[in-house]
Amino acid sequence: MKKMHNPPHPGEVLREYLPETLTLVEVASRLGVTRQALSAVLNGRAGVSAEMAVRLSKALGTSADLWLGLQMQYDLWQVMNKPMPRVQRLAA
Repeated sequence: MKKMHNPPHPGEVLREYLPETLTLVEVASRLGVTRQALSAVLNGRAGVSAEMAVRLSKALGTSADLWLGLQMQYDLWQVMNKPMPRVQRLAA
């Protein structure tokens, strides 16, 4: 398996998409989420859910797959780069 680099949290990428002219409260309002929920994503304390991915796609003109893909890559890297208990194959 090809080793991936440490991907950014989707919140870091989202920051690049947000207009600098809008406040966090305005962005959250336009997305239909709380400021706290948006802040948690932007600061890496929460992941991008399927619902949030759809909201972002509609608001930013992107695809929901983009946001879910970023989240999946981030989550997978985090799990693959931490110690795990031994796992045994189930089938021969």
